[in-house]
This record gives sequence, structure tokens and C-alpha cells, in this order.
Amino acid sequence: MRDKLTPKAETALTNLEPRTSRVDETLKNELSKQGIFTTTLQELYNWGRTSSLWPLNFGLACCAIEMIATTMARYDLARFGAEVFRPSPRQADLMIVAGTVTKKMAPQVVRLYNQMPEPKYVISMGACAISGGPFKQGYNVLKGIDRYIPVDVYIPGCPPRPEALIDAFMSLQKKIDAQQLTGENRPRHLNAGEPSEFVVPSFGAHDLEPARNPAVWNAPLVQIAPLGQISQTGNDGTGKN
Repeated sequence: MRDKLTPKAETALTNLEPRTSRVDETLKNELSKQGIFTTTLQELYNWGRTSSLWPLNFGLACCAIEMIATTMARYDLARFGAEVFRPSPRQADLMIVAGTVTKKMAPQVVRLYNQMPEPKYVISMGACAISGGPFKQGYNVLKGIDRYIPVDVYIPGCPPRPEALIDAFMSLQKKIDAQQLTGENRPRHLNAGEPSEFVVPSFGAHDLEPARNPAVWNAPLVQIAPLGQISQTGNDGTGKN
């Protein structure tokens, strides 16, 4: 068969590294012209995961109605292989946090996430799930589910339309497709040192304990200048306006 290859394919095959994670594109193009299709274990593994995302079947508030609409005939989430909403976290690999996360519901959401097998992913759908939304100042609302579990894709909006959720699925598929099975850049579930389960908050005297998971989320550092210094300091911090 090697005698039937073109000189260009012969050169690409000769220069192919034995431990490369992806097949050289030049070699793939030349071999495809000969009726030979090539792939790698990594590409095949990632293709299977991107094409079979099974979301967990639960919703928290009005964003869940938009999530349900995404699976209907007009938008047809089945085109992306993600229409199989599973009733059990043991059978799901994607959690869509759709709606307001109250502090009463937060422990249950984290517990469901811990029960999902690896690899697992999270989509934070809507302003409420991201930061508390219009209820952010409420004493009973969690200001973002990413305070306790890692989030892969954020969808802003109140509520986001089904097209936004489909875009989030496509973004997650691109992220999964680019993951490496080996090396320093391999995903979390392939790193033995990374946790698979996270602390479940409990009800304290005045708030959830702990109020956040430091391994997942830390408050951003905000530098507030004194009132008299604001008028003297320009936008570039040099004192010039």
C-alpha cells in the first residue's frame, strides 16, 4: 500500500512522530484521497463524549422552561446528541443549573454533582445561577453556583433563550474536543490529584457553612481608592485625565 501513496503522503508518513496525539493534517488529506481514513484514540474518545452528552433531568426555576423548550421540535437538541435527559445522576455527565439557586437548595445541587460519574461538566444557565440575578440581594439566594462546584460554560440572560443554550452546548463540545488524554494539559478527571467530589454545605446559624469552597471560588480582589484620590487619579492611574 505504501508504494501507491503520492510523494507528498510518503513524506508526511515518514515525518510522522510515533507518539503524536493527533495525525498530521497533510497526511490525513493525502491518505483520504487514497480512500484511507485515519484517526487517533484521543480523537475517537473525544468524539464519543462530545456526541453523547447526557444532561441531568432537573430544573430550579424559570430557566428550566427554556431548557425544556430546547429539546422540543423547533430547536431539536437531539441534533447534538444531548436529548437523553437522565433521571439519575449516576447516568448523567452534564448538569445544567437552570434557575435561581437558593441556599436551601444549594446542598442538594452539590450532592447531585458529587453523585455524577466522571467525566462530568456543568453549564450555569441564566443570571440567577451565575450571580443570583435580580434576587442577588436576597438573604436566601446563593450568589452563584460556582462558589461550590466548577462551572465549564456560563450563559448570561434572564432567562436565556434556547438558542443560547444550544450555543453553550456547542462551546462545551469544542472544549471537550480539544482536551488531551495525556500531558500537563489533560482535563481534571484524568488527573489523580484533582478532586472529583466537593464539600456539601450545611445549614449554619446564619448562613451556609462553609460560605464558599476555597478550592473552587475566591472573591475577586477589588481595590477601592479613597474619595479624595478618585478626582486626582485618571483612568490610566497616572494622575492625568
